[in-house]
Amino acid sequence: MVAPAHHETATSYIARLANLHGIPFSELWRQVSRPRQPASTTMVIAADRLAAVTGIPHTRLARALIEIRHPEPDWLAFRHEPQHGCPRCTGRHPGGTVRQLFPHHRYVCTRHRIWIGPPDLTDQPYPILDQLPEIVAAQRAHLRLLNRLGPAATYDAVLTGFLICGHRWDQQPDPITDLDARHAWRIRVDALIPPGTEQTTFSTSRLFAATYPEAVKIAALVGSLHWRRQAAGDPDGQRRFAAEIGRRLGQPDYRPKVTKDSIAHWIDDDCWRPPTLPPTTYRTLPGFGNPTITKPNQHSLDRHHRSARWFARNRRGGRVILYHRHVGSVLARDWSRKMEEFVGTVEASAETRTFNDIDRQEMTLDAAVYVRPTARKSDYLDAAAKNSAGRDTFLRKLIETHPSIRTDPAIT
Repeated sequence: MVAPAHHETATSYIARLANLHGIPFSELWRQVSRPRQPASTTMVIAADRLAAVTGIPHTRLARALIEIRHPEPDWLAFRHEPQHGCPRCTGRHPGGTVRQLFPHHRYVCTRHRIWIGPPDLTDQPYPILDQLPEIVAAQRAHLRLLNRLGPAATYDAVLTGFLICGHRWDQQPDPITDLDARHAWRIRVDALIPPGTEQTTFSTSRLFAATYPEAVKIAALVGSLHWRRQAAGDPDGQRRFAAEIGRRLGQPDYRPKVTKDSIAHWIDDDCWRPPTLPPTTYRTLPGFGNPTITKPNQHSLDRHHRSARWFARNRRGGRVILYHRHVGSVLARDWSRKMEEFVGTVEASAETRTFNDIDRQEMTLDAAVYVRPTARKSDYLDAAAKNSAGRDTFLRKLIETHPSIRTDPAIT
């Protein structure tokens, strides 16, 4: 009996069964599927037929195969694209490559210290992180953040962290001290993509790995209601926020700039609005439950090789991160300025709108520091603060009447 892996897709599982039993995939798929609708030619997985063929109870299959889970999972908490899992975790599942649908918060297999990352080219091996323990520690911090903020705010905050890191890595390098985050990115990327091996070891996913610890540190800040209110507040609050994010990036003298600064853009345009949700889910895709496995097309392969050559020349990964689909939802939000070309969208994500072009032309170098003169009025932040205050009052009263609850991490 061959069991499915956790969060494995039905297509992946059936392909492995077909390989193990020497059956054509299409034939096995017909046995375990039924028409999506009466008279439809589109066949989708049927849980009862799969259970009859495999001899595995329906309830057990549903715990593993995400398409037949009932009730359905919160699809917004999962990526929209299946990918390879940790090779050591899936090694006990024979029959071929295991493709799983991971939640947005899963980047590292902490058990085996292997980077999983966002979906990338399927033939790229996952790097082992024995020499980069801070990346494994960042995954644990990410999970703590999830417990504190919830999936929506955590999703937005971590991708915002990647976006900010991408912009800062893409800039012409200033004199970098050992404390500067860009110094750490250089060290990590040299371990993940050794110089001279770019044509074989390069992947955008590994660039995300290099910036992951700082992205999570930034996420803890931009996801915090307290710090969002500081960033949306008066000039003093904005300065306090800037000082804190500069400290987390290893730049204690950081000050937001009116132009070419993604942090200033977030303060100006995003901090006072609700978190951005994933633009699509696996459940809404046309191929959901169908016998299809997406493969890289030639355009994607060509783009990958161009990115590898670009990275080999300058060893900076910021531009590749910014142009990757993984950060797309926070790069162009619902309220972002609409651009005709994607390069304009990337540039706009590091520009502010409070000061227009005429104002910028009249500014001196010192005046080009971004400080919004007044606080932003935000119904979202006001409502979130009210709800947070109510929850804190409830917890205080609960702990006063039941002191043992104080030690329960699920509550506090």
